[in-house]
Amino acid sequence: MEIIIAKSSGFCYGVARAIKGIYKEPCSKSLVCLGPVTHNKIVLRDLSEKGISVIDKPSEALGRTVVIRAHGVGRNVYEFMEEEGIAYKDFTCPDVTKIHNIIAKQSEAGYEIIIVGDSNHPEIIGSAGWCGNIKEPVIINSYEEAAALELDKDKKYSVVAQTTFRTAEFESIANIIKSKACIVEIYNTICPATEKRQQEAYEISTRVDKMIVLGDKLSANTRKLYEICKKNCENTYFIESIEELELNNFQTNDKIGITAGASTPPEIIKEAVTRMSEHDNKANDQSFEEMLDESFVTLHTGDVVKGTVIQIINGEVSVNLGYKSDGLIPRSEFSDDPNVTPETVVSIGDEIEVFVVRVNDGEGNVLLSKKRLEIQKGYTDIEEAFNNKTTVSGRVTDLVKGGLIVMVKGVRVFVPSSQISPRYVEGLQQFKGKEFDFNILEYDRSKRRVVGGRKDLAIKEEAEKKEKIFSSIEEGQRMEGVVSRIADFGAFVDIGGVDGLIHISELSWGRVKKVGDVLKAGDNVTVTVLKVDREKDKISLSLKDIGSNPWNSVQQKYPVGAIVDGIVVRMVPFGAFVELEPGVDGLVHISQIAAKHVAKAEDELKIGQPVSVKVVDIDLENKKISLSKKEADGILYPQEVEAEEEVEEAVEEKAAEEPEEV
Repeated sequence: MEIIIAKSSGFCYGVARAIKGIYKEPCSKSLVCLGPVTHNKIVLRDLSEKGISVIDKPSEALGRTVVIRAHGVGRNVYEFMEEEGIAYKDFTCPDVTKIHNIIAKQSEAGYEIIIVGDSNHPEIIGSAGWCGNIKEPVIINSYEEAAALELDKDKKYSVVAQTTFRTAEFESIANIIKSKACIVEIYNTICPATEKRQQEAYEISTRVDKMIVLGDKLSANTRKLYEICKKNCENTYFIESIEELELNNFQTNDKIGITAGASTPPEIIKEAVTRMSEHDNKANDQSFEEMLDESFVTLHTGDVVKGTVIQIINGEVSVNLGYKSDGLIPRSEFSDDPNVTPETVVSIGDEIEVFVVRVNDGEGNVLLSKKRLEIQKGYTDIEEAFNNKTTVSGRVTDLVKGGLIVMVKGVRVFVPSSQISPRYVEGLQQFKGKEFDFNILEYDRSKRRVVGGRKDLAIKEEAEKKEKIFSSIEEGQRMEGVVSRIADFGAFVDIGGVDGLIHISELSWGRVKKVGDVLKAGDNVTVTVLKVDREKDKISLSLKDIGSNPWNSVQQKYPVGAIVDGIVVRMVPFGAFVELEPGVDGLVHISQIAAKHVAKAEDELKIGQPVSVKVVDIDLENKKISLSKKEADGILYPQEVEAEEEVEEAVEEKAAEEPEEV
């Protein structure tokens, strides 16, 4: 057995510096760490046994000295401890301090800060606290998020990276940011040791049979090492210590590579090498129990195998793999869809295909995943769709800045807003949870970057729906639809993929001041087709119920000569309109307002005023009614009218008798 160890394995300079500094303290119990000093359970357990506890904020120090770990903290933390007189020892990694200095200097110079990294990582949280009093930094963690950024061409931007970020991906992100803004300064702040560690892991994993990555599962840089190695060596194992490894899976003629994350103590690496060597020496001296184990199926992390469902309890599925231990699919590893329950998908006795996550989960079971296998197959299907220019189906699961996240066969696909529809889309919330077909526009499996779109599909679908609707729609037809958009002049209604317009005058038989008083987007409505203009692709609709048209009974309700009550609703230069009932207005001509001369209708009437009028004429064809207030007043108040006429006659006679002045 040949074992190749990466030279850069184990503690990085920053972590080693912090841990050595802590152990050098004469009284360790006087120290408290502001957050875990490293992502490694063994180290943290040892520090805890020495009396060094972990706190979440400086105010919990209670008279003890605060240790600032290699990840660093924001400027406000230092200011708080100095104001409160809290003693501290600063073990911030020099490479992280360099990032803090860049952010502080560039912020002061008026640059907006973009940080590339994991927004939840303590290093990024600390770095974000050095922007001063200006706008908070923009934090992105992927090419898709960079592509969705909306930058101002008139502003200046500075870009820094998390020290453990992937160099190649940072360069791709930096290039797309440079294409979006005129003034951009890029600072590659990735730790040289991190880049070297990743390069070594890449090189070793290309020439070994099996690769071991040692480190805590919470360590971001260790996860990246595993991802790098896994691409080159299918049999790559991600373990926290050699105890997790099934040594029977390793043969005497295997060539094995070992690397470790920046938070992994050298003792763990040394123990792994020792145990592997001991296993190699006794490989030919097997016990009966060991030989018995070989009668079972051999499993490796990353294998895709078939098994039989033997039990389903509380969402966890037990699977017989023909191995010495049963396999277990946790609820979280069964499906990417949180609404899917295992009981509705598989039954006891079903044969299923699964992905081996870990041969021993610490409790003697083989940890399996159905979800990861679906994702692997999903990438294959998506790649085929990309190469063959075919469509895939997916469900919108999340809304992000600049677009949608769609799950396609377990794979996250980013759909930019510009690729959702051929026209501007107001509000993306309407798409969440819905299923659509998509084209794959960009595909890069190595970077896990998949970009989709449905604009071209939407154009084609709209054309097909329009052709279908216009070939069958008829004037007078009653149809069901959904209000898609509200405008000042009316409401647009989707009647099967094509929008028709209900003009504001067709919303009700009564008077409508605002469209929003009657309808809102999303309402289900029943409409009547008034007119179809196939040349202009326009459809006019009405919300009015033809059967309840008040003009059908106007002659019966308001016969010519009748005195009826109404309300003044509108003034015009030639008179006033009076509403007799919703949908039925009549005109009182200015000459018919009063028995005297009236210059303007407003001099005698007011909007909203109740009046009594006489029906003079009805034009049913043009839906017009002529009314007279003057004649109604003469009938209702004949004595007053006659008296007024007598006064006017007397005045006229007296004026006629008086001589004209010369």
